[in-house]
Amino acid sequence: MTDLTDLGVKAIRDGVAAGDFTAREVAEAFNANVAAASALNAFIVATPDKALEAADTVDTARAAGKPLGKMAGVPIGMKDLFATRGVQTTAASHILEGFVPEYESTVSQKLWDAGAGMLGKLNLDQFAMGSSNETSYFGNVISPWRRKGGNAALAPGGSSGGSSAAVAARLCPAATGTDTGGSIRQPAAFTGIAGIKPTYGRCSRWGVVAFASSLDQAGPMARSVEDCALMLEAMAGFDPKDSTSLDLPVPEWAASLDADLKGKRVGIPREYRMDGTDPDILGSWDQGIAWLKDAGAEVVDISLPHTKYALPAYYIIAPAEASSNLARYDGVRYGLRELPQGANLQEMYAATRAAGFGDEVKRRILIGTYVLSAGFYDAYYTQAQKVRTLIARDFSEAWARCDVILAPTTPTAAFALGDKLDDPLAMYLNDVFSVPASLAGLPAMSVPAGLNGESLPLGLQIIGRPFDEQSVLNAGLAIEQRAGFTARPETWW
Repeated sequence: MTDLTDLGVKAIRDGVAAGDFTAREVAEAFNANVAAASALNAFIVATPDKALEAADTVDTARAAGKPLGKMAGVPIGMKDLFATRGVQTTAASHILEGFVPEYESTVSQKLWDAGAGMLGKLNLDQFAMGSSNETSYFGNVISPWRRKGGNAALAPGGSSGGSSAAVAARLCPAATGTDTGGSIRQPAAFTGIAGIKPTYGRCSRWGVVAFASSLDQAGPMARSVEDCALMLEAMAGFDPKDSTSLDLPVPEWAASLDADLKGKRVGIPREYRMDGTDPDILGSWDQGIAWLKDAGAEVVDISLPHTKYALPAYYIIAPAEASSNLARYDGVRYGLRELPQGANLQEMYAATRAAGFGDEVKRRILIGTYVLSAGFYDAYYTQAQKVRTLIARDFSEAWARCDVILAPTTPTAAFALGDKLDDPLAMYLNDVFSVPASLAGLPAMSVPAGLNGESLPLGLQIIGRPFDEQSVLNAGLAIEQRAGFTARPETWW
């Protein structure tokens, strides 16, 4: 029999429903992989009992002839940004270490209701701030991939680096991620998996530790486009507890998947051919264009003229929102409290935040507080919001010429841990292709497109119109079928 941990979401769900194997057997197999992969540091905490408990519930329901949910029998990894009742939720920060919520996030509850089980809480960049998973208080996540002929530890991408590493290494068939400026798509590209950020508002933000509230969006990460579509169906839906939640029905994305793109137009933004982009990335992009033509699509040249302003605008807006959101961590109500001898309230706040927040989080809080301060608000924050409007307008005008946009996901393949840690600007440039879609709130997906000369995965990004995840998934499927990507990291951990 095929190793159960090689199966994806659909294969596991259908196999459990058909009685080919039990949900418990699946959970036990993935629990064993999680326990054996501590060297990757993908999980902050493992919850094998939770996975088994959910599996037994599914097996009991199947034996009784009861209907099974969309994710029945599928054990998943949960990014440690989602509140999970009775299980520590830290956002990978010392300031929340030991915090155990009394409530469940809407997204995770939807997944449990659909029959999924939890293998554990996945590591991430602290408060989702990072592109390499090197800012976690609980240590770096290490990519399961290695360069050809090299043993350097590589970045799994960020902030959802634990999710990407775990899925690529077969520690789980799928995982939740969150994407603020590329934190699903960039790690998916680095590790050779698929991941989709849906339209802003598709998935509830309630119970998700906030970074930048006007940008944060949850989404699935899995090894195939179809698995992402199935999981997104379970995650999405209106939530009255989230004021930004879309009150729209959830389409049957998986059942409607179609790789025939006849009659569709694919836009190629000329501004994305940036100086300094890795030649392998540009070659992969050209190959992607050829694949979509082969699928029947018409390729058109488009312009997104304000692209060059997207990154600076994002790194004003996101830190500004972060400085506001993170003000709640004060050592009074939950999490860490540092109380020096004889300290007053202000001194306790200062000591708690100094000890609890990591360097990157502090950097972004300082930037955000600065751009929101009197005298600088109009010069920075207001200007950045105007740029954001112009970027959204660029996309709106592009939709008159095309149905989806094809672009690289990242400017390079995975880099070695430590390579960019001392240069924040070099690190921020990792998001150059992913940030524009985030600022505009658009659905965007990364799918694996092949390997570079060092045998590392490369990803292609598809961006779609608001609410049109189906076209994004269809174009992703067309690329997936033609790329035939079956590469996987060799086990060294």
